[in-house]
Amino acid sequence: MTTTITICDTCKRDDWDSASGASDGEALAVLVEAAAVGHDAVTVRRHSCLMGCSNACNVALQAPGKMAYTLGRFTPDAAAAQGIVDYAALHAEQPNGVVPFRQWPVAIKGHFVTRHPPLPE
Repeated sequence: MTTTITICDTCKRDDWDSASGASDGEALAVLVEAAAVGHDAVTVRRHSCLMGCSNACNVALQAPGKMAYTLGRFTPDAAAAQGIVDYAALHAEQPNGVVPFRQWPVAIKGHFVTRHPPLPE
């Protein structure tokens, strides 16, 4: 089953540099999209505003019938992007979406904001 990473492309961290022209969310989205290339069980999409502004940069991980997660407080860098994609791939492998803590990539530890149970079928 495929896990979808939804990236807030309007996120701006407190130290955002407006001279860059791109939001921190856009910068993270570019990196996550690149890191996801070749991962058949992971798809990436962008969405404007996940309403987690105090936790920017934010992403949501979702798959039908599985636990869903919101993660935030990322620096838009390659390590964060790779950790997000690696966790999404592990999420895709789990029947319920719950990845054992010992398997979590270091880059995502401390970044969980919320989790949501799957919707009833």
